[in-house]
Order: sequence, then C-alpha cells, then structure tokens
Amino acid sequence: MTTPSPTADTGAELLPIATPARTRAALRTLIRPDRGLALTGLGILVAATAVGLLVQPLLGRIVDIVADGRPAGDLTLPVVLLVAVAVVQGLTTTLGLTRIARLGETVLARLRERFVERALNLPADRLERAGAGDLTARVTGDVARVAEAVRSALPEMARSVLAILLTLGALALLDVRFLLAALLAVPVQLLTARWYVRRALTLYADQRVANGAQQQQLLETIGGAVTVRGHRLEEQHTERSAGRSRKAVDLTMRSVNLVLGFYGRLHIAEYIGLAAVLIAGFWLVREGAVSIGTATAAALYFHSLFGPVNAALVLLDDAQSAAAGLARLVGVTDLAEQPEPTAGKAAPVSVPQQRTASSEAAVTVHEVSHAYGPGRPVLHEVSLTLKAGEHVALVGTSGAGKSTLARIVAGVQQPTTGTVTAPAGTGEAAVVLVTQEVHVFTGSLAEDLRLARPDATDADLRTALSTVHALDWAEALPDGLATVVGEGGHRLDPARAQQLALARLVLADPALAVLDEATAEAGSAGARVLERSAEAALAGRTALVVAHRLTQAVAADRVVVLEAGRVVESGPHEELRDADGPYAALWRAWSGSRATTAPHP
Repeated sequence: MTTPSPTADTGAELLPIATPARTRAALRTLIRPDRGLALTGLGILVAATAVGLLVQPLLGRIVDIVADGRPAGDLTLPVVLLVAVAVVQGLTTTLGLTRIARLGETVLARLRERFVERALNLPADRLERAGAGDLTARVTGDVARVAEAVRSALPEMARSVLAILLTLGALALLDVRFLLAALLAVPVQLLTARWYVRRALTLYADQRVANGAQQQQLLETIGGAVTVRGHRLEEQHTERSAGRSRKAVDLTMRSVNLVLGFYGRLHIAEYIGLAAVLIAGFWLVREGAVSIGTATAAALYFHSLFGPVNAALVLLDDAQSAAAGLARLVGVTDLAEQPEPTAGKAAPVSVPQQRTASSEAAVTVHEVSHAYGPGRPVLHEVSLTLKAGEHVALVGTSGAGKSTLARIVAGVQQPTTGTVTAPAGTGEAAVVLVTQEVHVFTGSLAEDLRLARPDATDADLRTALSTVHALDWAEALPDGLATVVGEGGHRLDPARAQQLALARLVLADPALAVLDEATAEAGSAGARVLERSAEAALAGRTALVVAHRLTQAVAADRVVVLEAGRVVESGPHEELRDADGPYAALWRAWSGSRATTAPHP
C-alpha cells in the first residue's frame, strides 16, 4: 500500500510513498532469500558480545585482589584472560560484522535492481506528471541514504542492540538491584526516542520532497536555459530556484536542531543511570551484599552501555532518514506493479508477438482514449487497424496526439480507455519503438548494438549496420565495432545515433515497428539519409510511423490524419492529397515551405 501522491510546490503530482507497514513488508521480502546469512551473522555477533562481557568481571576481580592486599602473582590469570577475551572478541566481531555487511550489500543491490527495473516500466505519462526531479532525487539521494544506512548503521545497530541486552542481563547476574538502578535511565531514553521519532519521520520525508522539488526546478531551468534567456525570465527562475533552495536549507536546519536536542536528552539519561548505579553499589558494599570489585564491575557495565545505547538511539537518525528514503523507493516499485487508476474502464493492452498472414490484422486499436490527468484529454475514441506488413504514417499538427497514440500502440503507455489487441505468437520481439530521443549507451559500438540481441555475432552486427546504410562509417571508426561510444567515448552525431537505433531495430526483428519522428533531430540533409535507413529497417514488417516530414507519408501504404486527438482522414497519399481535406492543407503548407527553402546544394 502506498500513500497518495504528494504534490510539491512545483505543481507536479509526485510519485507515491509507501506506508510504514508496506515498507517493512518490502524489507522482509528483500532479506528473505538471505535468511541463513542473516542468522549466521547475528549468531556470531551474539557470541562476540557475550565474550566481551567478561571484561568487566575480570577488572572487578583485579580490584578485589588489590583491595584484599593479595600477592601480585594472583593478577596473572585475570590479565591473561583479558588478553584472550580481547583477541577472541576482535576475531568474532570482525567475522560477524563482515557477514552482516555482506547481507546489507546484497539486499542493497537487490533493492537497486528492483527499483531500476520497475522505474523503467513506469507509464510515461505518470513520469511526466511527477517531473524528472522527483525520480532523480529518489534514484540518487534516497538510494544513497539507504546505502549509507546499510553500510554503517545496520552493522552498528545490530552490534549495539545485542550489547545492550546482554549487558543488562550481566547486571542482573551481578545483583538484580544493579539492574533496577540502571533501568532508571530507560524512561528518559524512551521519551527521548519517542520525541525524536515523532518529529523525524515527517521532517525527513518533507526534506526529501523539498530536495526533489529543488532538483526539478534546476533541471527545468538548465534544460530550458535558451528559452529562459529568450524570454528574459532569468530573475524569475533564479528566484524560484532560490526559494526552493531556502526551503530545503530550512528543513535541513530544523533536522540539525532536532538532533542537537536529541543528544542533550540522552546525556541527562546517562547521568541519572550512572548516579543510580554508583549509589546502589555504595549501599550494597556498605551492607556487605557485594564486594568492591562487583560494584566496580556493575559501574563499568553501565558505563559500557553509554556507547551502545547512544549508538542505537543516534542511529535512529540514520534509520529514520533511510526509512523515509526506502519508503519513497518502495512507492515507485509498488506503482510499477499496480495498474494506474484511470478515468474510465480500461481493458488490458496486448501487443503483437510475430508477423501474421497478410489477410489478418496485425494490430487493432479500438476506441482508445487517453488523458494526461483530469481535463487534459489527448485522444478521443481512436480506432485504427494495421494489416500485416502495412506501413501506416501518422500525420497532424503539433499536439494532435500522434506520439501518444504511437506509445500506446507500442505498449509503452496504457490508454485511459479502449484496447489495443493483436494475434498472439512467439519467437520474435513483439514491438520496438524508436523515437527522436535516442540514447547512445556507454561502451563499445558492438555492445550498444547487442542490447537488442545479446547473442548476435559480429557478422549479424555488420549486416544490421549495412541494412541501415551505416556500415561504412562504423568500420571507419578508430577501432571499428570495438570503438567506445557514448559518455566519454567517441561522439556520434544525431544522424548516426539514430542509425544506430535503427540497426538495433533490425537486430531485434520485431513484428511491429513504431517510429515516433525518428528523423526529426537530424536536420534536412541528415533526414534524407535517415529516411532511407528507416525505409530499409522497416522492410518486410508492419510499421506505424509518426511522420515529421511528409516524404515519409508519401512512401507509406496509408496515411492517417489526427486532429485534436481524433482520426479525421485515412487513405493513400495521392487520394488524400487530391481530396482537399486536412491532409491536403498540410501537404500544401509543407510542400510550399520546401519550395521556398529547397535550393541548397
């Protein structure tokens, strides 16, 4: 279960946050595969802590030997035992902490993998409503907080809790009245913990939201820097960034003050407990109930609790911060597992699995509607059928809903209402979507291509590159297919990056290919090359092409015209061009602009 999505002061509908109960359940699920490692590590730490508790009685024994005026030789055995205790405790503590650390890193890796996997499957419109800053803050800041807690807080917390429990047991063995005296500090400590937890969870959650809003504002300002400067909005954006930064700083300072108050209350508890144990020891020694050495051991036991108790309570700071981060991560994974709430009844979307005979429909879109939130409809009861092997071009003015329909047909986005169905099959990739925003992954060119088909041979890679007319430049790279591309590697211009994406499409060999303005970023000269590459990549397969240039519509078997989210025309290019309808108007505007700008060598 997740809490309703909070709304930052950016106006974005942030991704949901899991409830504490759901977060605990998710944590148990993450740990379950490594229960054996957890139990072994815990058992070794128990043994290490128990051995360490022998130090105080041995020191008390030394005090009794000195107080009784016994020979110096009597000190040999306690001293040797102290050395042995130190060695054994050091070895077992190291082994136990190593196992706990291994458990923590394994769970952390599992959490990261699950988060990335689920985040990649989130509906595109949901991410757009949340904004990039929220997801960025979770994948960076929240993961870092959880990682820090796993690497430092988890082992120390386990060690501290065990030390507290076993030390209290040891005090009871010395004399139960020492335990009762020590417990006088507990009410203050519990009240301190309660005071802190009730404030910290909300404060840290608000702090993470504020950091997300701050990152979102910075991303928008930097990403739209040209527009900001063009409209002379520098001051407004600077003030917005400063305002959200001030809010984040204010929440940080509140957390610092909270921690300072937390420490002050803990010191009061320490003084109360130690004074009570010393008074109890004085009274018991005077009454002859215990020896001076036993009273010394009791005082040392309580003093040794300062570290574990303070560590356990102080680690609540890390635990609360990590819990807030973990709840935000679990909220994303749960969102990916559950269907998005819709405005109407939505049927499941299925996508084609293999090519079908030419007499069958490869894809059927039935009365699909979609809205990006209430009052923001994009598509209105769109119905469309693609025959097997047919190339259909989607055209229309900006905002007509072309990209939204393409993503829905590709299965990347769910419709608000309606269905997308296709004959089921196996053996091939169902669908590949290629957009104008192509990412070149860091690594060799061959590795980048094999993302589409990991078992592809070098010959397969060259064939795919040749198909999209990219083999010549690929082999001309410094190291050929082994050339490192992407961040920090050989830079590919937009046209070559798009050809790389089309080559991946060829390797994936999908039944349906969806191209969403895949030649828009290349410029006029590059677009002509890419149109040839796209035509070759789509040969022999069903294709839906969002046409940025109407030359793609001319080459298509059929043109579908969208206007304000509705299909207003459908047919071959020649027929629609001569029909004097919306497509004819688009064609005249487009061909006229080309005539005035065409004479370029």
